[in-house]
Amino acid sequence: MNSVLVIGSINMDLVVETGQFPAPGETVLGLRFDTYPGGKGANQAVAARRLGAQVAMIGCVGDDAFGQELVGRLNGEGIDTQHVRVAKGIRSGVATITVSQAENSIVVVPGANHQLTPADLHAAAGAFAAADVVLCQLEIPLATVAAAADLAAQHGKPFLLNPAPATQLPQTLLARVAMLTPNEHELATVFSNAPGAWQAQLVKYRQRIVMTRGADGAWFADADGRLRQQTAFRVTAIDTTGAGDTFNGALAAFWGLEQAELVRRACAASALSVTRAGAQGGMPTGEALTAFLAAAAPATAAAGG
Repeated sequence: MNSVLVIGSINMDLVVETGQFPAPGETVLGLRFDTYPGGKGANQAVAARRLGAQVAMIGCVGDDAFGQELVGRLNGEGIDTQHVRVAKGIRSGVATITVSQAENSIVVVPGANHQLTPADLHAAAGAFAAADVVLCQLEIPLATVAAAADLAAQHGKPFLLNPAPATQLPQTLLARVAMLTPNEHELATVFSNAPGAWQAQLVKYRQRIVMTRGADGAWFADADGRLRQQTAFRVTAIDTTGAGDTFNGALAAFWGLEQAELVRRACAASALSVTRAGAQGGMPTGEALTAFLAAAAPATAAAGG
C-alpha cells in the first residue's frame, strides 16, 4: 500500500439537515445539527488512511478549540500531523453545510487554511521524499499548490490534483499533474471550455484526467484515446458530503494499479461513503471495500464518443 502525502485544507464542518433548501430570503426549520471534522485535505487524508495507506498531512489550523480537535481527530486516524502548523491569532477553517434529500449546499470560510505557504512545504521537504504519491486540492492558496507540484516533481513523485473549488489553472501547474480529478463543471472551469465539451478534453489528456459525473460514474480516456466509463455503484445515499474526497483518497491509496481497476476502486469507495452521515463518517475501511467489490459488477467498459 502507498505512502501518501496530502497537502490541503483542514476544516470543521457545521452541518444542518433540513427538509428543503431555503430560497433567498427564506427561513426554514432544520431537523438536525452536528459538527464533523472536514476540509478536502483532511477528508482525503482520512479516506486514504482508512483504505490502508500510510498518510502524512501538511496543513494549517487556527489556535482555537476547533484546531485542537481537528488535529486530534487526524492523530486518532493514525495520520502523521507533524507538519500541520498552528497559526497564532487565526481561526480554523469552517464549512457550513446544508443537507437536504441526500444533496448538499456548502459555504467554506478558509481561515487558517489560507495561511499555508510555500515555506511550510519547503520546511517539510522530507515528507515529499518519503511519499509514494502526493495529493492536493484547491482550498489552500494557489501559490502553495504550485509549490507542492514543484516539490513533488523535484522528488520524482506523482502529483494528483483535485481541482476543487474550481478555478482556471496555469499550464505550468497542469504540466506537473500526473492525474487531475475534476467533476464535469470543474473540468470546464479549469480549461475554460463550454459545458459538455468534456469528451475531447479527456482524449487530449488521456490517462491524466478522471472526471466524475455523479450517478453517471467516472470517465477517462485510455492510452489509445478510447473513452471509458466506470458506472456508478448502486447504494442508498444518506449524505453525499465527502464522496468526492473519498474518491480522491482512494486514487492515492491505490495509485499504481491499472487505471480501470484504480477508477473502479475509487468509485466503489465513494459509493460506500454516502451511506452514512458526515464527510468522514462513511469513509470505508479497506476490508469494507474489499467485501463490497466482491459482490459488485466488473470494471469499466469502452464507450463511444
